[in-house]
Amino acid sequence: METQSILLQDSLLVIWNNRNSAERLKLMETIYAPDIKFFEDDKSEPFTGFTAIDDLIQKLQQDLPADFEFTLTTAPKSNHNIQHISWQLGIPGQQPVAAGSDVAIIEEGKIKSLYLFLAV
Repeated sequence: METQSILLQDSLLVIWNNRNSAERLKLMETIYAPDIKFFEDDKSEPFTGFTAIDDLIQKLQQDLPADFEFTLTTAPKSNHNIQHISWQLGIPGQQPVAAGSDVAIIEEGKIKSLYLFLAV
């Protein structure tokens, strides 16, 4: 698997699972474009940039038990500059509280746009 196809996996497992804001922000520099846009849904404006995404992760994590984490349910898939991954959120080995997929657009070796699709 080429390095680029691991970006979305690292976004989820290395950034979104990390509970240390300073570490997350540093890691974002290697995975996300500086002007990354995260699209949570069709009804809201995207979160733009490292700080906005870090604030969102921090808000999500404060409402979740410390042992909650994202785990992959499919391997990352790539088609040119588009990546897809499926995941679940919860305590590993127990029934997840959420599941979904992420789609990323890659530009110049970094995630430029990230789209969330929650499973209903």
